[in-house]
Amino acid sequence: MPLVEVTYAPHVPESTLLELADQLPHLVSLAVECPEEPYDGNLQPGDVEIRFRPLGPFDRSGLDAVIEIRSKWFESRAANRQDRVDDLHEALESATGLENFGIYLSMPVAAWAQSE
Repeated sequence: MPLVEVTYAPHVPESTLLELADQLPHLVSLAVECPEEPYDGNLQPGDVEIRFRPLGPFDRSGLDAVIEIRSKWFESRAANRQDRVDDLHEALESATGLENFGIYLSMPVAAWAQSE
């Protein structure tokens, strides 16, 4: 279950943010798919949580957007994390047209529980 936070500059069009909101759940799920948490293409509530926030007056960034992804550490997932994030960057660029953005993928040792 990835947690995703998107921080974006004020000049990023709302249409781009909507496209990100539409594309991120599926593309992030593909990027973090692994044998321990396989992705069947059928996202359910709680599978991917995404939060958007604009840059604040004291934030500093040279990018139009930064996408931070936190997903539970598994050895199979961590072994090729750079390839995963590179592929995700390329897929998001193609899907949204966003060009000046970064993706930070972290895999903490974690646990998750949610209501049924």
